[in-house]
Amino acid sequence: MKKLELEIVQEKLKDVEGWTVHDNKWLVKKYRFRSYLTGIKFVNEIAQLSEDENHHPFISIDYLLITLKLTSWNARGITELDLKLIQDYDRIYKETSL
Repeated sequence: MKKLELEIVQEKLKDVEGWTVHDNKWLVKKYRFRSYLTGIKFVNEIAQLSEDENHHPFISIDYLLITLKLTSWNARGITELDLKLIQDYDRIYKETSL
């Protein structure tokens, strides 16, 4: 996959909530959960999707706060796959935090 220009990434981020760009190459979002185990369930779902897609985010677990940080190493930045996956992550969040 090809690295996207920052302007294109920022335009596409208008369609999703809470995602930010760090250092011009990372997509980052923090998710808050009502319980620790709900957050862990979310992480497990993200892990399974990551394995299926062979594209793995950095995951930080801080009790009720889960942070995801994603980039495409081969492209040295953000790609269409990253933008697709953040939408999947948000969908998983909605499903697990009901």
